[in-house]
Amino acid sequence: MNYFRITLIAFTALLVLSCGASRQSLIRTVDTSLKHEFRGVWVQTVGQSRYQQMNSAAMKHYLSEMVRKFDEAGINALIFQVRPEADTFYPSDLEPWSRFLTGVQGKSPDDPSFDPLAFLIEECHKRGMELHAWLNPYRVKTNINNPLAPSHIYWKYPERFVQYGNQLFFDPGLPENRSFICQVVRDIVSRYDVDAVHMDDYFYPYPIAGTPFPDDNSFNAYAGSQGFSAGQRADWRRNNVNLLIQQLKYTIAGTKPWVRFGVSPFGIYRNKRNTPDGSGSDTNGLENYGDLYADIKLWVEKGWIDYNLPQLYWEIGHERADYTTLLQWWNANNFGQPLYIGQDLQRSMDKNELDEKIRQSREMSFVHGSCFWYGYLILENSGGIADALKAGAHRAKALIPAYTHLHKGRPVKVKKLTQIFTEDMHFLAWEHRRQPQNPETARQFVIYRFSANEKVDLDRAENIVAVTPDNFYVLPYEGGGNKYTYAVTALDAFKNEGKAAKIKVKL
Repeated sequence: MNYFRITLIAFTALLVLSCGASRQSLIRTVDTSLKHEFRGVWVQTVGQSRYQQMNSAAMKHYLSEMVRKFDEAGINALIFQVRPEADTFYPSDLEPWSRFLTGVQGKSPDDPSFDPLAFLIEECHKRGMELHAWLNPYRVKTNINNPLAPSHIYWKYPERFVQYGNQLFFDPGLPENRSFICQVVRDIVSRYDVDAVHMDDYFYPYPIAGTPFPDDNSFNAYAGSQGFSAGQRADWRRNNVNLLIQQLKYTIAGTKPWVRFGVSPFGIYRNKRNTPDGSGSDTNGLENYGDLYADIKLWVEKGWIDYNLPQLYWEIGHERADYTTLLQWWNANNFGQPLYIGQDLQRSMDKNELDEKIRQSREMSFVHGSCFWYGYLILENSGGIADALKAGAHRAKALIPAYTHLHKGRPVKVKKLTQIFTEDMHFLAWEHRRQPQNPETARQFVIYRFSANEKVDLDRAENIVAVTPDNFYVLPYEGGGNKYTYAVTALDAFKNEGKAAKIKVKL
């Protein structure tokens, strides 16, 4: 089957956008009701006290309501932080339960059978949403005084960790730390039906003025044998992160080739003034390449990540980092891989810029969606943001854009679509063969509805009424006098959509 070739394809660079591309090729006509658009939201657990105040029953209700509210606001991907400080929101033999979950690192939930990650995956999937497992790779303590559980790997190998400022980190220069992080990711991907593994902008920590990162030991041990001289510590650090990203991609693709690997970098790759050829953005701020040692552009070129989600949190017209300038730069430097834009909700709402930022992003030829920080604002409908998304940018449902760089093709057409009547229910049903280890088969189904005289046009997002993993759909009751055509299509694990099966019904 074709999907056995995915691992190889995943590592092939897709250089479809050359540096000499014209401006016209980078702009597209705005579609106000996009059928395919990534609409993500970040939900962080680090620094949160809300979860440790809940028992397992209350948390199930809270998480279920969270997913419902996001779904109603048009969100189709939940990026949930499951590993905030080398501790977990899921049972693991490798790392302890998170203190942000139960209040004490290593303490399990009151219900031993409760698995927050598994529960969230199920809640998302039954609403047609994705769950991306968000991990911080190197961070161990946000405050050096935070106690670690007796089972924490730190106590077994304290020499593999470094303190920087008031925080504790895995030393990124040690190969055994990269192997351990990959082991953690393999454990998640092998045991859970996650749609993606996600990492944000925290690789090497944000620099502290006047305080060098304390990696002399690992630099002296490994830099020379890896070909780096005493004056090339920055290059060596970038190589350490490159090796981690590459190994993570191999780990994920070797476990489940259909699970994506996404990164959400700081919004500036390199400032123009720091690039000899002037290829950086016309900005003046902290940058990935020189300050965080994260060579995002290389990862995209090499195919080591499956989507790129830069955090463009600044305002339009910002003096040092203008949103529009950065949006255009990333659009012109993404080499055809899936590119989404990180939006800061509060700053955008304060300046009344969110609609304009989304409009601008939709004009970019290589931008195919947004992700919103901070997700709790949508849950709280702060400033009416959830209502505004429902009525505006997200007024129609959207499907996740297909990851065609991993697999092109269509799942088989839905078979034997029929309507069934019972004494109190009218529903559609169809046949499909679920094959969990074959990502080319149906994972979800899209249901469209068209009025009697309306052309069946699957490009019309406003006609999507549901996305579901079930092979049935309960029809509404409208008195028995309205005629419709329903269409049902299948989505595979890569979000490729199959041909439609159609049926006429009276409601």
